[in-house]
Amino acid sequence: MFTNIPQKFTILVLLSVIALVLTGCDTVVKSEVKPAAGEITVIGKGEAVGKPDQAQVQVGVDILADSVEAAASQNQSVINKIMSALAAQGVKPNDIQTSNFNVWVEQVYLEGQTPQVGGYHVSNQVNVTIREIDKVSEVIAAVIGAGANNIFGISFSVADPATMEAEARAKAMEDARARAEELARLGQVELGEVKLISEVIAQTGPPFAAFEQAAAAEAPSIAPGQLTFQIQLQVTYNIK
Repeated sequence: MFTNIPQKFTILVLLSVIALVLTGCDTVVKSEVKPAAGEITVIGKGEAVGKPDQAQVQVGVDILADSVEAAASQNQSVINKIMSALAAQGVKPNDIQTSNFNVWVEQVYLEGQTPQVGGYHVSNQVNVTIREIDKVSEVIAAVIGAGANNIFGISFSVADPATMEAEARAKAMEDARARAEELARLGQVELGEVKLISEVIAQTGPPFAAFEQAAAAEAPSIAPGQLTFQIQLQVTYNIK
């Protein structure tokens, strides 16, 4: 029934079908060889150095007495004097916080005998924040004069570290960019826009300062030193 179809029409239809098939094949080939976008990830480091403007110190008193009641009473009496001395140095109540309170029995061991009670300890410690960095020595001398017999390591910090953090952050970003550009050059690619940033902040430097008591009436020597804020940025760049 198709014997009357002109030969030219049949050839035209076949050519159209072949063209469609070739076009489809070309599209598939192009999608398979399309390159994926690349990335470069680096760690940038930056730091800022500055002087601390406040100090924290743990001050306490340990009393040994024949009874718990006597030890607690004597301990409280000394703590009250310490609090008064801190107030006289300008330390505010909000900057004083109890950190430890202990009661325990002191055992006396003699050869061939059962342990004997040698007395009762009552220990009380408070954390003190000193916001006038130049008065650290005076504050410590004052609490020693008030009866403190336990003083633990002094730590230094910055009340508002935002400025130092911002400086370290800017340096870390510059460092990350330099590292990424170097890697792009070595890889013979062109660096693109920033895709992802994550941050790690660390405060380093001498966290504690020892003090020496030369004499009862003389303030101990304190060296605040300096603090270093370090920031690391993990930055991912696109490759153009």
